[in-house]
Amino acid sequence: MYQHSFEKLNVWQDSIDLVELIYNTVKTFPDDEKFGISSQMKRCSVSISSNLAEGTSRTSNKDKARFSTIAFSSTMELLCQIILCQRLGFINNNEYSILREKVLKISNQINALKKYQLNT
Repeated sequence: MYQHSFEKLNVWQDSIDLVELIYNTVKTFPDDEKFGISSQMKRCSVSISSNLAEGTSRTSNKDKARFSTIAFSSTMELLCQIILCQRLGFINNNEYSILREKVLKISNQINALKKYQLNT
């Protein structure tokens, strides 16, 4: 089966794994958060992978880097929400550490991709 260029990116693959982890994590949140922070976290995580995918379809490297910047911004938004969830007791310290580590890895990958896009 044909793979699009974004599907070959390690950062995109890792971001898809993060989406799955976020969806599974928010299932345990209180019911009254269904349309609150859990919904926002799902949208943020999907935004990361979606913007990485959309950026690969752009023709100029500057435009590709712009979508990487948007993906990075969504990553930082998600990190903020993860911190809030830990402080509110929605996730335990172990879950927090796992999520934070994955977000850090993805943010570093996005930064490297953006530098590559701007320098080629």
